[in-house]
Amino acid sequence: MTEWEKAQKGYLYDANYDKEIVEARTRCADLCYEFNNLRPSDTEKQQELLKKILGKMEGMPVVTAPFYCDYGINISVGRNFYHNVTILDCAKVTFGDNVFIAPNCVFSTAGHAIDSEQRSRGLEIALPITVGDDVWIGANVSVLPGVTIGSNTIIGAGSVVNKDIPEGVIAVGNPCKVMRKITEEEKKKYPVFEG
Repeated sequence: MTEWEKAQKGYLYDANYDKEIVEARTRCADLCYEFNNLRPSDTEKQQELLKKILGKMEGMPVVTAPFYCDYGINISVGRNFYHNVTILDCAKVTFGDNVFIAPNCVFSTAGHAIDSEQRSRGLEIALPITVGDDVWIGANVSVLPGVTIGSNTIIGAGSVVNKDIPEGVIAVGNPCKVMRKITEEEKKKYPVFEG
């Protein structure tokens, strides 16, 4: 079994010294570098590069520089996706439709070995991350390996999400915890102009 196959199956794998993995990461880093150095107005070239970077994308996601990811091919984004983010996609990272991610967020499927000898040998573990539909993630949020965030949920700025978060809630903190359910009353929170 290759190191990449080990990573996809949730086994410890050599993330630092395996030639195939290093080459894949370098290829993606070059594409991200090219993306990050485009003019913001060059949306056509941005979309062309995102098609090369991402494993799957619906519609035309809005991605603002700087954007970094490890491999790209493990990232799937739904429709109406907006983000400025770093994604360590050693395992699958799946975003549903209408996901809004504020600046400086990190989604990391990578975890280093706890044993120092294994860690020194470059061994990592990769666990998938899933984000449902209609999710808003505030600035400076870190989502850790193996986490699922349910649909219609808000993650407050600065949170560290290390456990699954259910759908339809507001969750905040370090570690991130459910604060409360989102209710129909939220629709009345802000004034709406009806002209």
